[in-house]
This record gives sequence, C-alpha cells and structure tokens, in this order.
Amino acid sequence: MNDISQAKNAGSEPGFLTRTSTGLFKTQDWDNASRLQVTDYIVERITFDSQGVEIVGNLFSPVKSANRTSAIAVMGPISYVKEQAPLQYASRLVKYGFTVLIFDPRGFGESAGEPRGYDWGVNKTEDLNAAVAYLSQLDNVDEEHIYALGICQGVNWTIDAVNANPLIRATALVAGQYLVPETWMLYLQSQEAIDTRVGLALKAKKRFEETGEVEYIPVVSTEDKSAYLTAEAIYNFYAPWAQHDVLANHRGRWENKMTRMSEAGIWARDSSEAIASLNKPVLMVHSERAASGEHIPRRLFDSIGSSTKQLVWFGGRNQLQFYQDPLTVDAAVPHISNFFSKF
Repeated sequence: MNDISQAKNAGSEPGFLTRTSTGLFKTQDWDNASRLQVTDYIVERITFDSQGVEIVGNLFSPVKSANRTSAIAVMGPISYVKEQAPLQYASRLVKYGFTVLIFDPRGFGESAGEPRGYDWGVNKTEDLNAAVAYLSQLDNVDEEHIYALGICQGVNWTIDAVNANPLIRATALVAGQYLVPETWMLYLQSQEAIDTRVGLALKAKKRFEETGEVEYIPVVSTEDKSAYLTAEAIYNFYAPWAQHDVLANHRGRWENKMTRMSEAGIWARDSSEAIASLNKPVLMVHSERAASGEHIPRRLFDSIGSSTKQLVWFGGRNQLQFYQDPLTVDAAVPHISNFFSKF
C-alpha cells in the first residue's frame, strides 16, 4: 500500500493542510524582531498610537537605501484590513524606493479600538495622521517628503487628512468611492432609500451613545438587504476574507460586519467641499468601471483647487482590478511613484 492510500485509510491529512492554529495569531512568519526580509525590501510589524488607541501596521522599507527615503501612508477601502488592497500597493511602491506604512484602522483587524467595526471617517482621518506622524519620526525617512495614498472609500478620509496635515506633501486617489450626493444615488437609487439608511444609522448611533449597545450589519451579503454592499461580484471577492484559520492568517483579520451607525458617516457625507479645497498636488487614478462610475470623478477632478493635478484614466478596468489584479496595480503604481517623486 502506498503512502497516499495509507493516509486515506487512516483518515488523516498532510500536516501542511492542517487548518488548526497551534499558537498565537501571526499574519507572517516574523523573526524575533517582528521583521521579514523579502528580497529587496524588509517588512516590519509595528505599532503606533492614535488618540490613545494602539494601531498595528506593516512598515515596508527598501533594503538598499543610502539616504533617507520618501514615505507613503496608505488608507484602504471600506472596513478594510491592511492585508487587502493596501498590501498590493505597498509591496510594489517599496521597490520604487519608498518607505510605505499600511495599517489596520482602529476597531479593525489587529488594531485595538471599540466598538469593533465602527467605520467612522473622523477616526480614520486621525489614524492616517498618526501614521504620517509615525513615519516623520523614523530616522530613515525624509519628513519633507511624506505622501498619502487613498484607495476606494479611503480617498475621502485621505483628502481630509491632506487638507489639514502640513506633513503631507501630495496625495494619490485610486479608484475612489467619492462620497457625494451623486454617489449616494448611484448606490441606493432613491432619496427615500438614502433617508431610510441614514435614519436607521442615526438611531443606532444614539442607542450606542445612550446604552453602549452596538448594532451590526454585514459589510457584504447577497441575501441580507441591510448589508452595506449587496452586489454578488463584490460579495464573492470579500467572503473568503472572513475565513480565519492558520492557512489564511496571512490575509489578516477581516470580518464581514460593520456597525450600522457607520452609515451615518457614509450616506450623509458630502466630500465635495473638501475635494474642491485641495491645494496640494493631487493624482487621481480612475476608470469608467471603478467606484463612482465615469462622470462623478471627472467632475470632482475639475473642481479640485490645486494648480498641480493629474488625472490618469484606465479605460474599462473595474474596481476589483484596482484591489487585486497584478496587471492593473502594476500599471497604476508607476504613475503614483512618478507623481510623488516630483514633490
């Protein structure tokens, strides 16, 4: 009897397929200094403080760097963890010589913060500013050359940080879900639906403030209409991220839930004025099939007050390609690197 037959008869499975964790949760096989060298760059598991909350991040640093480097802090999509889209951009931008910090916002992934899953723009803006402050204090970073990259819904909180933070020199906005009235209508289809969701969110927020009770909705679902996103294609992308076992630890601790009160800061958020107020260099990367569609980003780009702005259009590539498709991310990253390198 061969080894395969013996294993089948014994009802066992190869050790490398065992899904049960035998120790503390680890996203990578960190060394004793919580570092991991990957060819020409190093990744470190780091922590920093944001308004008294411990934030967990991954710091990407070039190995060959004689001088201090430019640096980028990254803000990802709705309810994201750092191992999703931010990882795709960080692992490429570091090869262009940037030090890059990606992190789990408070209440998500490995970071502390309660309530869990509270996707609130003010909190995320504070966390991004804290990430920029952390970068500015590193010996290998040139604090005169720190930039911010926002992806999908993260563009809104990135814009807020850029407008208020003198340390951020320029920004890149990739496949933005720009929270403006036209986008609310694009997703929810009617003013009645918008008012209903915002009303339920405000009630949940009031209940939390009065009693501490937290009401949750799924981030994605094809069956539960209370979910933030209900499109099947989006669900199929996100659902595997909720799988938590030792074979999926490298994908972080994403959970398919967000507080209902989060929507009070989403469907009632109008970023129009903040976008128009941008006066630092701005790169917008978008496509006709990315979040916000074709016309909204073009109008918002035209409204940007900065005298230095650039629009890069990727034709028909879709939103998920900007998250995970190597051909799309590899095409976008040189534009980001070249733009930031000018300032």
